[in-house]
Amino acid sequence: MKLRETKSQLSDLRALSGEALATRETELRKELFDLRFQAAAGKLENTVRVNEVKKSIARVKTVLSEQAK
Repeated sequence: MKLRETKSQLSDLRALSGEALATRETELRKELFDLRFQAAAGKLENTVRVNEVKKSIARVKTVLSEQAK
């Protein structure tokens, strides 16, 4: 992912409310669970998506902690 995309993604996340961020984190965690399940079954085609989802969860958690301060 390019730096510009990351910065725009962060600015989009910062515009969301705390509830929306919590919902987004829940959705990402469900997606990560599904991806891990597919990987274990040997049916995962896009292996890079696992790392992308992990990083997205980290970004959401970062913005949540920023808002909590």
